[in-house]
Amino acid sequence: MNKFNKILALVFFSTIALSASAQEAEMADTMRANGKIYVVVAIVLVILLGLISYLISIDRKVRNLEKRLPKK
Repeated sequence: MNKFNKILALVFFSTIALSASAQEAEMADTMRANGKIYVVVAIVLVILLGLISYLISIDRKVRNLEKRLPKK
């Protein structure tokens, strides 16, 4: 059953990838022509940097809590 699920997932994701690559990127071309694509890229980068910094801060807090726990 596990092997069947892996094969089914592979077929499903391959189908999605093929259908996504077949689409035209008219909106991206328009945004690139108007210079707005740089705004979109900047926003995406800000969001990603925010998520990464949040994960790093959570990791530091967890590491400090683990150090406070008594060792068995």
